Amino acid sequence: MPFTPKPHAALLIVGHGSTENPDSSTPYFDHADEIRRLGAFGEVHCCFWKEEPSMREAEYLIDAEEVYVVPDFISEGYFTQEVIPRELRLDGPTTRRAGKTWHYTLPVGVHPSMTGLLLARAKEVAPDADPAQTTLFIVGHGTGLNQNSTKAIKDQVALIKSSGAGYAEVLDAYMEEAPLIADWATLATTPNVVVVPFFIADGLHSYQDIPVLLGFEAEPGEAASQREVFRHNPHHLQGKTLYYSSAIGTERHLADVILDQVSDFDAKHLLPK
Repeated sequence: MPFTPKPHAALLIVGHGSTENPDSSTPYFDHADEIRRLGAFGEVHCCFWKEEPSMREAEYLIDAEEVYVVPDFISEGYFTQEVIPRELRLDGPTTRRAGKTWHYTLPVGVHPSMTGLLLARAKEVAPDADPAQTTLFIVGHGTGLNQNSTKAIKDQVALIKSSGAGYAEVLDAYMEEAPLIADWATLATTPNVVVVPFFIADGLHSYQDIPVLLGFEAEPGEAASQREVFRHNPHHLQGKTLYYSSAIGTERHLADVILDQVSDFDAKHLLPK
């Protein structure tokens, strides 16, 4: 949707980051650069849980009195409902503290516009695969620690099924809970399979772990930025043709989803009803 620029406000994009993979924070900085290019905010910053600048350093980076905080996370759960509010000292959708007003939006992964990005990425990675002969997997981490960790993925699967995209099957699968992506060949009944990781970055899980679970790599390789070429599609495995995409969070238009979450926040919390 069209975004009304906020030249007097700051945008703070919050991510997980990683000390183990050098590519984990790349998409966040890319999206920040794209939003700066659009001139949508007077200031645009990033902060992380596992990298610098940390969440607790963020307020010292920001001059503006009004700040929009957008979690560049996939799901509502432990990080978006507990860690980020605690680290940024947020007590609700809007927090006023020490001369600043902080607005806290929902994470990008739960926005309905993610459906279009997932379908575009699936088409991009397998342009010649007939959807009627194809199973589309949306893959997440999964954890028994928080039931919300899979909700965003299940919601997107339902939205894709009802979108009319024409895929024979659309399935959710996970690294650490059932249905497991390692069982993709038995879960899918079609000759073609497209797998889109519902992660923000091509980091440890999507670039190094899932390819091993799918079976086209024997062991986790080096990080994406440390290889000369990206993986090649398609992979012919277990009698099927498998296409594997990069993480959905690397999609350039995710910057638009970040702005969509800000617009939705304004519509819900700030604009007259």
